[in-house]
Amino acid sequence: MKNLSNEKLKRFSKFSLIWYSQQFAIPFWIIGHVHLHFNDYHDIAEICASILMHMAVAAGFYIDWKEYDKSR
Repeated sequence: MKNLSNEKLKRFSKFSLIWYSQQFAIPFWIIGHVHLHFNDYHDIAEICASILMHMAVAAGFYIDWKEYDKSR
């Protein structure tokens, strides 16, 4: 029973990461680049948050691509 719960949590986390990456890719990579030209980052927290959000989007795309490749 516990193993089934862990499997559901893993599938939900994977689904959430893929959904997140698909929904936030354009705002982060298009609008975010405009923001970088007008904003000078001085706070390490802003830099780390930006890097983590971009990494989450990239990871979601990679996971989605692997699933797409399996289905072909």
